[in-house]
Amino acid sequence: MTEAALPARGGHVLILVQNLPVPLDRRVWLECQTLTRAGYRVSVICPKGPGDPARQTLEGVRLLKYDPPPAADGAAGFALECAVSWVQTARLARALYREDPFDVIQACNPPDTFFLVAKLFKSRGVKFVFDHHDLCPEIFRSRFGRDRGLAVEFLLALERATFAQADHVISTNETYRSVAIHRGRKDRSDTTVVRSGPDPSVMRPGPDDPALRNGRRHLCCYLGIMGHQDGVDIVIRAADVLVNRRDRQDVQFALLGFGDTYDQLRALTTELGLDDYVTFTGRAELPTITAYLSSATLGLSPDPSTPFNQASTMNKTLEYMAFRLPVVAFDLAETRVSAGPAACYAAGTDHVGFANAIEDLLDDPESRAALGAEGRRRIEESLGWPHQAEQYRGVYQSLLGVPAEAPDLVVAGDGALTGPTPAPVGLVTPS
Repeated sequence: MTEAALPARGGHVLILVQNLPVPLDRRVWLECQTLTRAGYRVSVICPKGPGDPARQTLEGVRLLKYDPPPAADGAAGFALECAVSWVQTARLARALYREDPFDVIQACNPPDTFFLVAKLFKSRGVKFVFDHHDLCPEIFRSRFGRDRGLAVEFLLALERATFAQADHVISTNETYRSVAIHRGRKDRSDTTVVRSGPDPSVMRPGPDDPALRNGRRHLCCYLGIMGHQDGVDIVIRAADVLVNRRDRQDVQFALLGFGDTYDQLRALTTELGLDDYVTFTGRAELPTITAYLSSATLGLSPDPSTPFNQASTMNKTLEYMAFRLPVVAFDLAETRVSAGPAACYAAGTDHVGFANAIEDLLDDPESRAALGAEGRRRIEESLGWPHQAEQYRGVYQSLLGVPAEAPDLVVAGDGALTGPTPAPVGLVTPS
């Protein structure tokens, strides 16, 4: 596809992403759309997805993409992946600046290395915004069970350098904001919470498709990345408990997404004799997501209790809520902030407790309806993207001013967050 010309508008924002292509990264795509509607020019550098062109302009957003390195295998492989992606990103950023200078670089982590790209342009007056998606030291601690060591200290050093370089930090929740303030030494005025809420006008229940339930009464869905910290194997082991041990023939499971553990999850499904009960969709675009979540009985958030998961907001949980789905989750601090009474919290920490929570809701249609309605209400009234967009726009208006040719910024459903701001929870110990 040939690249269309971008409209001549106010300030130019370059967004850097490594771990997902755009617009597949739904948070980043909402940010892009918010900025273009506000009158800013937006470019994105990210890896290619299958079949993606190297350059295209989509809905007014210029996308520059590079061939992703092979998937990481171990710490050395991950370091190589980061290095290759960094070089590709820096190359494309230099080329873009010569073609169409940008005023702000927004870096979305992981990894915490893009501050070095921003540093290349600081002397030219380019500002740096850190969109803090993940706590990289906590991901390592959670995955490898090590609180200290050279690797953890190195990740903490990268995080500190990123905070130090940032002109402004966007945090996905109050816990992350507390990390920026206490561990990153940022002034509170230089931080803004912008939650990853879905757009309820886009993510909403649609027609039911009974075929997706594979002839069964219920469909339980997982949506998202399948990494080591995400606990997706708990869904499969819970399915084993329900189907093979308790002889439930009325429930189908669907896993939407991909990630480092995708092949292992498929192998585990076969090993447990669940191939007919578990559907893997692979990479899922919005039409697939809408079809499955509109046909589902429950949304599953199996993230186990780890330092990273306790502090993080799970996008999938909010997206289930947007589709009026009751959520089954473990009792994590930030999941409580997001879902509140819209979730059923599994007792314990293992797949048996998760299976019990699934079964309790499958057999209780009144509770399912109440939880689903509460979740949708929370998205519409406070947590959905229209309520976050105002905060996000405000960051760029403070850095760049309001574009002279900016369109009317009032959109249906826009507004500030309602209710009190949640207090910080699950704060990671400052280092």
